[in-house]
Amino acid sequence: MNRRAFLATAAAGIAQAQRGGRTPIDPAKLPPAIKNLRPMTDGVKPITAEERQSRIEKARRLMHENHLGAIVVEPGSTMFYYTGRRTPNSTLVIPAAGEVAWFVPENTADTPAGDVRHGGDSTKAVTQILADRKAAGRIGIEERVRFATYDALHRESPAREFVSADPVTIGCRVIKSPAEIALLQRANDVTVAAYRAAFSTLHEGMDQRELSAYIDAAYQALGFRGGAMVIYGKYTAFPHGSVQPQTLHDGDFVLVDDGCSVEGYQSDITRTVIFGKPTDRQRRVWDLERKAQDAALAAAKPGATCESVDAAARKVITDAGFGPGYKVPGLPHRTGHGIGLDGHEWTYLVKGNKTRMEPGMCFSNEPTIAIYGEFGVRLEDCMYITPDGARMFTAQSPAIDRPFA
Repeated sequence: MNRRAFLATAAAGIAQAQRGGRTPIDPAKLPPAIKNLRPMTDGVKPITAEERQSRIEKARRLMHENHLGAIVVEPGSTMFYYTGRRTPNSTLVIPAAGEVAWFVPENTADTPAGDVRHGGDSTKAVTQILADRKAAGRIGIEERVRFATYDALHRESPAREFVSADPVTIGCRVIKSPAEIALLQRANDVTVAAYRAAFSTLHEGMDQRELSAYIDAAYQALGFRGGAMVIYGKYTAFPHGSVQPQTLHDGDFVLVDDGCSVEGYQSDITRTVIFGKPTDRQRRVWDLERKAQDAALAAAKPGATCESVDAAARKVITDAGFGPGYKVPGLPHRTGHGIGLDGHEWTYLVKGNKTRMEPGMCFSNEPTIAIYGEFGVRLEDCMYITPDGARMFTAQSPAIDRPFA
């Protein structure tokens, strides 16, 4: 990308940021750390048609195991997972046997190939597809299908039983293929590059919206769409941030959390770093958070329950006198969540989840220590399960004043 193209791209990103309430930034005055970024788009390999077909075949095996005649899907991540499409206003039917079929209200440029029913009543069209495929009995409804769609199908086909499609959709999506792992890896690499560039711009009095806008511009320069929540000082104790205006001062923690998308696959990284010189208490709590993240990483392995990983991280924090359990000061939320085409997806590292880990599962690892009125610390890196244990997509923060290895 030449300089003119870069500035145009950065300007578009900054304009988008300004519409979202970001601090205005003149593209010509972007810091060198962001101006010097170059696209990281080379070598990105989309999911192939062959892999998507293999996903449909796996879905069919799971349908047979769970005695389902078909699953019904509306636009969203699951539709994209199986087809590579997010066709608006459409309905996808994947039968246990026979050709995949669609209902699309009218001919559009995004009309899929194959058996597509156009126009008319969507409920009658989907009901007819189910009849054509001899999909009797139990029909799976994907979790994001609108209630109105489910209710209409239920009334139109009272002889059929409509149940959750989770055993099929989760059964497929929760285990990532090598191609998916590669896309997740690129998303994480891009996020670290964007954060690293933006963190170099920290200065006394910096508005949190300015740092957020710099991160937006960095993503644009790297060739992807992304963003970040930025919070300072005492507001870092709130896991989901604060809308209160904030400016950066010596001794404040800076917490940045979010990610980007690569071919639909998401990153989710949090860094908490001190601006200036830390107090002894800040250093102790930061180090404790890092130990909790390490404990979760060590506990995550094939056969381990998801709740055991949460328990391992939480024990480090409660043994230090925080909590207990989910009380604050302490760790007020789950240790992690699944990640893939959705930033938060199945399955969760939380008490009560006895799902056992398998190779190919991907999770965030983000124990948090929240101390309301003082500060909070969250370190978040995503990890994937291998036969030998968990591996991070990114290098963990090495120290309170060094967010990147």
